[in-house]
Amino acid sequence: MKRVRSRGAGMAILRFAVLATIFMPCLALADPAPPAPPSREAISSFVDAAATPTHMTGKVARWEEPVCPMMMGQAPNVSAFVTERVAAVAAAVGAPVSSNKSCTANIQIVFTTAPQALLDDVREHAADYIGYASSTSVLRQMATLTHPIQAWYATGVRDLRGRYTIDSGRDRGASGPANSGDVTGTLLTDGQHSAIHHVLIVVDPSKMPGQDIVPLSDYIAVLALAQIGSPDNCRPLPSITNMLAPACERKTASITANDLAYLQGLYAMDANRLHLVNQKNDIADRMAQALGLH
Repeated sequence: MKRVRSRGAGMAILRFAVLATIFMPCLALADPAPPAPPSREAISSFVDAAATPTHMTGKVARWEEPVCPMMMGQAPNVSAFVTERVAAVAAAVGAPVSSNKSCTANIQIVFTTAPQALLDDVREHAADYIGYASSTSVLRQMATLTHPIQAWYATGVRDLRGRYTIDSGRDRGASGPANSGDVTGTLLTDGQHSAIHHVLIVVDPSKMPGQDIVPLSDYIAVLALAQIGSPDNCRPLPSITNMLAPACERKTASITANDLAYLQGLYAMDANRLHLVNQKNDIADRMAQALGLH
């Protein structure tokens, strides 16, 4: 078994296990002998716990531009392993993936034993990457590392005319980026939807000694493709997103059918739906279908 050595003094060692199945072009949504599908109530609870609304629209954001992951702070073979895993999961769930090997990174994954120094620098020079903040004090609080793996999302709003506005502290005091002429005005949709345009994922390997790279790469992949709720929450279904949840009996060693079905639902839902609850119901319906619940 190979081991992953982090760059810089004091970096912890991560065990590097290469599983042939993760290099398959497609990811199966179930094992050869899948368990009975979860209840509709459990699926709805999972979606409620996972889906995180953005500040400006109160809707769920997803990637509309092709994702282009890049990783720093690890050996090239390990970085390639993780970024290829992110791209493979994205392709499997219907998220757009860049085919340009020279694309500009919009998913940045950084392994560092000085994460707070990194975040302080990002807050100072690229604050929008931290996400929407209504004040300087809120921005400082948001840019504080509280977990060994953490993600920050830069999002924006695309209106009916195709105009895109970043969710930024510079928008402070505004009710939204678009005026009444930029919405449809129907009871079900409004023509506005939220999109992710950058994700920063920071990993402090010194806080995770002995962590296998395979489950870590799966966890990173889910974080890269969706704004997931608090990592401390134990989701009601087995999920890789339970990795950091304390005293959770539903932790897993790899991405699960539940995770993939949720992401599939996210990327298949109608992004123009008027309310968060409608989006959640749409995701849950599609997730239930993917998991074989009739």
